[in-house]
Amino acid sequence: MDLLETLRQRNSDFSETGFTAGMKMMPSLKTLIVGCLDPRVDPMDILQLKPGEAAIVRNVGGRVGPAFFETVGMLRALSRSRGNELGPGWNVVVLHHTDCGINGCVHEAPDLVAHYMGVQEQDLERLSITDPYRSVEVDVAALRARDDFPASATVTGMVYDVATGRVEVVVPPSQARSEK
Repeated sequence: MDLLETLRQRNSDFSETGFTAGMKMMPSLKTLIVGCLDPRVDPMDILQLKPGEAAIVRNVGGRVGPAFFETVGMLRALSRSRGNELGPGWNVVVLHHTDCGINGCVHEAPDLVAHYMGVQEQDLERLSITDPYRSVEVDVAALRARDDFPASATVTGMVYDVATGRVEVVVPPSQARSEK
């Protein structure tokens, strides 16, 4: 069986046994997770989420960069169009992991990583790209520093260890910042 046929068969199985009709567009846990696209670190799996519980944004390194903020802006507009507001009662989880492939990118193509992160090459070091425990702190701080990010959202920083399967809370949950 080729890949396409395998995927079609899996979809057929899903539509018969796993599909939930009428699922809401907005996540039931009012949770947004930003994580890495590494297949070892799928938040649905490692956090045992059920379909519809969280919105998940995955990118290289699970980083909070310019593209992430554009996505959050679009999610806020979508949320407002549905009569909701991304903010009070919402949780935003920044999820980084050990043994991330972005480590190799920063050494092989620092110019590409700098562009991706929206910084100059000489500023890459302050983003702690090769240290997931520090980088998650950097990204949580970046969320909290943005005026266009919902101040009332609760933000948490976590690191997943690919060797043990365990998640560690590095930045405990707290409100993004005081509302002005």
